Parts: sequence; structure tokens; C-alpha cells
Amino acid sequence: MIGLVQRVTDASVTVEGEVISHIARGMLVLLGIEKDDSDAEIEKLANKLVSYRMFADENDKMNLNIQQVEGEILVVSQFTLVADTQKGNRPGFSKGASPAHGEAIYQQFVQRLRQKGLKVSTGQFGANMKVSLVNDGPVTFHFQV
Repeated sequence: MIGLVQRVTDASVTVEGEVISHIARGMLVLLGIEKDDSDAEIEKLANKLVSYRMFADENDKMNLNIQQVEGEILVVSQFTLVADTQKGNRPGFSKGASPAHGEAIYQQFVQRLRQKGLKVSTGQFGANMKVSLVNDGPVTFHFQV
């Protein structure tokens, strides 16, 4: 499981011209799901995101986590994060989850974040989405669990 996490002041997802999700201050999580991902990876990444100190305190130091700033999370599935780009000029997706497994893990991940008390919005799994964001900093982190 791969999470590309961006600190944002605003983010939204549009599908077929309609905004389906929007958050203000928080995290945009682009989530790549691999075929062997399971509850262990869900728990590890969810715990990391809840406790990760990527928000500025009163001294402008990254000392605060998402809960401390009462931020929101927008989770968007992005299968291209698991692409193999090492050879040739075309990405390979053999490590990626099947659509059914990917969607199940995606939904479980979102539910796990909500169980931890976070306000979570989502994209639409498998849809052609337009993702807009204002990256704050810019601050972007790559997690692979």
C-alpha cells in the first residue's frame, strides 16, 4: 500500500462535472493498493496518518498531527502509484490489486480512519476523477507500508 500524502488548505474531487467531495485544511491522501495488501497494511498506514506530525505549531514547526489541528482527510484511490516504471516506456501494473480487492481495501481503509475519529471524505473508486488541491507548503510525503 502506498500513500502519497499532501498537506492542503483546500482539496476537492469532481466526477462528470460535479464536485463529489471537498475538504478544507487537512490531508489529501492518494492511495495505491497492491494485490497483497490486507488489514495489516490498512492499520499501519491509518495509524501513521493519525499520528504523523505534518502541521505547523505556533512556532511554525511541524509538531502537530491531523487531530490536533482538527483537520479533514480526503482519500482518493490512485492505482498508478503502484506502477512499475523501472523498465521500458510503459508502466506495468502487475503489483496492483484487482478492482474488487482494491475497492474492498480502499473502503476498509476509509472506515478505519473514521473509526479513529477523523472526518474523512472520498473520491469515487474507479471513476475518472478531477482532483483539485492547494498544497500547503508545499508539503508532500510518500509512505509505503
